[in-house]
Amino acid sequence: MKTLLKLEELAELLLAVFVFAHLPYAWWVLPATFLLPDLSMLGYLAGPRVGAASYNLAHHKALAIVVGVAGWALGLPLLVLAGTVLLFHSAFDRLLGYGLKYATGFQDTHLGRAGKEAAATATPALA
Repeated sequence: MKTLLKLEELAELLLAVFVFAHLPYAWWVLPATFLLPDLSMLGYLAGPRVGAASYNLAHHKALAIVVGVAGWALGLPLLVLAGTVLLFHSAFDRLLGYGLKYATGFQDTHLGRAGKEAAATATPALA
């Protein structure tokens, strides 16, 4: 199941790259804007509840789709870019195992515990 979910995230990431390829921006724009959604982590300065809410909003794929489709419908390439970057970033994060956050802590995600602590307690795969 884990492989299937990672393939789904990879497909979404590739879709974002495909959409970006059809936008009127140079290729350097995608890596330059890639980390912008992580600014939402600043919400953790106000506590874990606010942090989780701001992080989850910026990393929710429905927001990426709404922003991208709104940009397309309104003929605003900058909004399409924003939606594309959000989708690309969120899919990439999930490929790495970083999911939407619970208010209990940054490492607690809908995909399980993330980070070094989770890696140390993970059961190794059978060869």
